[in-house]
Amino acid sequence: MSAAYAGLQQKAALVRQSRHEKPLLLVGTATCGLAAGAAAVLKTIKEELARQKVEATVLEAGCMGHCYAEPLVIVYKPGFPPILYGYVTEGIASRLVIDFLAGDDPCLEFALGALEENEFLPALSDFPRFGVEQKIILENCGLIDPENIMDYIAHDGYAGLARALQLEPAAVVAEIKASGLRGRGGAGFPTGRKWETCLGTPADEKYVICNADEGDPGAFMDRTIMESNPHLVLEGLIIAARAVGADRGYVYVRAEYPLAVKRLALAVEQARQCGLLGENILGGGFGFEVEVFQGSGAFVCGEETALIASIEGEPGIPRHRPPFPAAAGLYGRPTVIDNVKTLSFIPSIINRGADWFKSTGTPGSPGTAVFALAGKLVNTGLTEVPMGTTLNQVVYDVGSGIPKGKKFKAVQIGGPSGGCLPESALDMPIDFDSLSGAGAMMGSGGMVVLDEDDCMVEIARFFLDFTQKESCGKCTMCRLGTRQMLDILEDITRGRGRPEDIDLLLSLAEDIKAGSLCGLGKTAPNPVLSTIRYFRDEYEAHINEKRCPSLMCQELIAFYILPEKCERSCDACVGSCPVEAIYNNADRIKVIDQQKCVKCNSCVDACPPQYRAVIKLSPPELVAEREKENK
Repeated sequence: MSAAYAGLQQKAALVRQSRHEKPLLLVGTATCGLAAGAAAVLKTIKEELARQKVEATVLEAGCMGHCYAEPLVIVYKPGFPPILYGYVTEGIASRLVIDFLAGDDPCLEFALGALEENEFLPALSDFPRFGVEQKIILENCGLIDPENIMDYIAHDGYAGLARALQLEPAAVVAEIKASGLRGRGGAGFPTGRKWETCLGTPADEKYVICNADEGDPGAFMDRTIMESNPHLVLEGLIIAARAVGADRGYVYVRAEYPLAVKRLALAVEQARQCGLLGENILGGGFGFEVEVFQGSGAFVCGEETALIASIEGEPGIPRHRPPFPAAAGLYGRPTVIDNVKTLSFIPSIINRGADWFKSTGTPGSPGTAVFALAGKLVNTGLTEVPMGTTLNQVVYDVGSGIPKGKKFKAVQIGGPSGGCLPESALDMPIDFDSLSGAGAMMGSGGMVVLDEDDCMVEIARFFLDFTQKESCGKCTMCRLGTRQMLDILEDITRGRGRPEDIDLLLSLAEDIKAGSLCGLGKTAPNPVLSTIRYFRDEYEAHINEKRCPSLMCQELIAFYILPEKCERSCDACVGSCPVEAIYNNADRIKVIDQQKCVKCNSCVDACPPQYRAVIKLSPPELVAEREKENK
């Protein structure tokens, strides 16, 4: 280890030691925390500490993955284990300062658990999800100050870089190749092979790029990593540059991630001040510079050649391959482009070795996978699990299952171009090859869980609508073919479908995949193909019976009030209707005027649970007949 890095470690250790000489509070202020009110919690804690005249260090941290329980606060107080508090309000924040920091009551009624074994309350490691999770990338997220490089170095940050600088570039590439690491941006291409191509291509200048243009609906993995541990991403990028011989790099991040942009820019400046960027990094004779480049939010710029075009100042439109970027990329020079999560693995692999990395996961998909859990789950948020973990473990052990007693129906995995997998796939292992065989894809790691109330035809329409609008328009089949598929799906969800539409969708899907240049067009039909494969009966019900089995498609449902359950003295539904479509008949039974009804669901929400008199029916003709009887 170089003397320059050893000096940084000593300084970092002193900073860390000084922090724990008095109480330390970490407030989760990633985007999920801020959206839940963490800024107000942080302000309250600081003000209350001043009022109580309590000396403590208060730092902003990132996200631990427990987004469902934000705002989160971790309290380190001498004599107590570090305790994690969830669902913290301004009132709870005041209690923590007054009762715990000024007193000795740890307020266990607000605690989620302790960060280590103790006699006071259960440790987080006792929770069911911790028997499934294994954190490599997320190991320090939420536990360190993302805006202080010394906190990162105190946790062995930049140790991988220090080791890489002592190796020849070819040896670094060989280590990554031996690890079997596959790109976590979606395609799963072997990272070592990409680096090997770039290293072996002679050029006067080379580049490395971090693809942080995360745009999948329901995905927030990359954003959280950048907000919670930006130096991890930066270190991986510097090691990649060392391995392939690049002297300049970019972090391409969408401008819609302002906190990630801010923390990345700060990380770059701090790394430069510490001699980890610039000329002669850590005295190892290697120089490298990084620029944080803000994209404008075009989904297609997640495709590597479109991203390159964007950096060059051109429209973000994919280019023909080959040549591939590793041989001729940015400005025609050899370029390595890796995803945030891919680069985040690099420091650990270099520091701990390829065999260590391969000991987790499956032979074909070593390591772990980070997923953003969204949709119909009790506990949404982030998780990192070994490759080969089953969907059932992620949904039920990590996500704690489906809320409100509903039944699991499907999981949409792999982003808008991923597939929808049914309940029968819950025991399937999550890895690149298994998902591909099931008609889905790993993608970047988005996972949207659906329950019995979700219509799979409408879900396919929703995701295809997204990809169709995000098409750059270069390829005729992508531009016009996805529009034709979307028109067919819209007809089906509105009761205008024809029996031949299913076969037409399948035919169009194959043509679009074959006739599209980039991954957006080639994978855009996946939600349609997978829902037809596993939920064809729902398509047939929409087409043949003009009925939505899940009661989701608005033009195929109508609301009806059960006269035998309606409480005549209750007018909750009447008052809730925004268009005054509900009235009393001669017997003071509520009736819905179907001509006025806008199907907003307000009456269902307003009806007291002891009555549950308002229901949805499909097809609407059933309601028309019953309404005649009530009138």
